[in-house]
Amino acid sequence: MLRRVLVANRGEIACRIFRTCRELGIATAAVYSDADAQALHVREADTAVRLAGSAPGETYLRGDLLVRAALAAGADAVHPGYGFLSENAEFARAVLDAGLVWIGPPPAAIEAMAYKTDAKRIMRDAGLTLFDALDPEAVTAGDLPVLVKASAGGGGRGMRVVRELDALPGELKAASAEAESAFGDGRVFVEPYVERGRHVEVQILADGQGGVWTLGTRDCSLQRRHQKVVEEAPAPGLGEALEREMERAAVAAAKAIDYAGAGTVEFLVADGRAYFLEMNTRLQVEHPVTEAVFDIDLVAWQLRVAEGARLPEAPPAPSGRHAIEARLYAEDPARGWAPQAGVLHRFDVPLDGDGIRVDSGYAGGDEIGVHYDPMLAKVVAHGATRAEAARRLAGALERTRIHGPVTNRELLVRSLRHPEFLAGEVHTGFYDRHLDGLTARADDDGMDRCAALAAALADGQGRSRLGVGGWRNLPSALQTKSYRSEPDGAEFEVGYRITRDGIEGHPGVRLVGSEAGRTVLEVDGVRHEFHVVRHGGEERGRGPDRVFVDSSTRAWTFVALPRFADPVEQRAPGSLLAPMPGTVVRVADGLAAGDAVRAGTPLLWLEAMKMEHRIVAPVTGTLTALHAAPGRQVEVGTLLAVVEPDGVSVPGGTAADVSVPDGTAADAPNAATDAAPTDAQEDPV
Repeated sequence: MLRRVLVANRGEIACRIFRTCRELGIATAAVYSDADAQALHVREADTAVRLAGSAPGETYLRGDLLVRAALAAGADAVHPGYGFLSENAEFARAVLDAGLVWIGPPPAAIEAMAYKTDAKRIMRDAGLTLFDALDPEAVTAGDLPVLVKASAGGGGRGMRVVRELDALPGELKAASAEAESAFGDGRVFVEPYVERGRHVEVQILADGQGGVWTLGTRDCSLQRRHQKVVEEAPAPGLGEALEREMERAAVAAAKAIDYAGAGTVEFLVADGRAYFLEMNTRLQVEHPVTEAVFDIDLVAWQLRVAEGARLPEAPPAPSGRHAIEARLYAEDPARGWAPQAGVLHRFDVPLDGDGIRVDSGYAGGDEIGVHYDPMLAKVVAHGATRAEAARRLAGALERTRIHGPVTNRELLVRSLRHPEFLAGEVHTGFYDRHLDGLTARADDDGMDRCAALAAALADGQGRSRLGVGGWRNLPSALQTKSYRSEPDGAEFEVGYRITRDGIEGHPGVRLVGSEAGRTVLEVDGVRHEFHVVRHGGEERGRGPDRVFVDSSTRAWTFVALPRFADPVEQRAPGSLLAPMPGTVVRVADGLAAGDAVRAGTPLLWLEAMKMEHRIVAPVTGTLTALHAAPGRQVEVGTLLAVVEPDGVSVPGGTAADVSVPDGTAADAPNAATDAAPTDAQEDPV
């Protein structure tokens, strides 16, 4: 019987494992980097051990330190979570060699699936259908597009989509170099690329004593940067024959490597067939949707299997529910999915009834740092039908109060209500086709200006002097407040004066009441309630004040603009400013001041929140200054370079353009996007 489990991970997954341990009466131990000293998973554990440093390579990726921490904490078992060292056979062996229980599959099973080329050979011998690798020297124009993959890959490192034959040699070389840097193994291979496939997986659970369960399918096709954004169970529209075929293949895969514990067999579904992609020898990020459908706790079963329990002969029957999970990220989808950092002042998801579940590593007041993946939470909804689950999840996200950095919340709500998604027409190219529409500014129905007015009424001088609903007999100048909406940048100058007949400057609008951050406006006879909170930033060195306005169906973030602009540091025309905090990891070979550059030419690469972002020249011209060197830490707005356009005068400094990276971000076929992960914190797809 396990007494204390150390979770060799952080954030959301650590909190989730602790929850089950508490329910089973098992004590818990956390590890934390210096950046995570105040993190939620540290607060929730019974005890915690510090890992000196902040970078993953010196903390969560140090197997020796993790084993030492488990022994120091008095743990008798280690759960690796997902990402980091969860699929590292040497770490699993080190845990076992220290006399600890490893809550995961045998090291030999992990090793068998660690290299994609080896895994494909084993699965082919086990009878699974998969794509044939292509000889890079024999690829023809008729084979295009093709996908270059790192054999030891994960998280999309060492992965390239190639659409032009002349580009293949260079992409092979670049992918190999990136794979060598990321995994210490530069081997790559080439296979056909499917433009609009579906990413479908089967959850398995094995006891290592001959018992293997399959627990239905999951569809994980909605992806950005080849990383999953929305997942659901069961996968819609497969048909019973294909589902049974995939389940048989998953059992064969598990038995071929003597698997034990929870795992996932992943497939690409195209043209009515399921092709083996890879096997994840760990718990998946999206496991909650399977738990909702089967009324099962997969972590509890991981612990039981680790204690030597056998599985009952038959798995539990599905409940008939449909479950959908959305990953809520601190990122700006409209700006190349750029990760965001800062204080999460408030984070409240409405948990109405029993149909909503939230797994998170953050709470209100926590800091979203720059060292790790920017996922705030997984929000899961289930319902009697797929449509009911989608509606419930969209509604919960819409009513969630998030006061802090920009998130992908609006994108998730729109995705869940998109006609193609509701029709079950999901595929890995969904965001390639629809991102512009899903991130476009919402039609202005007048509510944006009403929200700005609500902010001004709750935030301005007029209310405090006049009182709620107050008015004067003598006319006076309009009260004026100015705001900039985030993240779209729209500006609002709100002028108002409260009178007995309404609000001057806003025909048809009447102030019903305003107190303690709650403002009620009547607009053309319809009441709208707004909750307004202002969070100061400048006094803490965190940027300007922001006003967060929430209604029952919408949310706005406004930057309060000063009446008179403060003097700002002058920038040379064409200045490129860092769009996010991060570290300069490399500069284009041979790049120096005085060089001619073309628009779109990569100048340097920033690493932030485990992603690598390529910064490109916004215009064709001359590089007149370069202020970046590998290893330099930069904040938002740091001057990186200056490009003087050919024959064009550019006023002031602008945020650097973030463009498509050299790599993509996972192992499911899809189109390249803006950034590639740089460590193993997140589920690779």
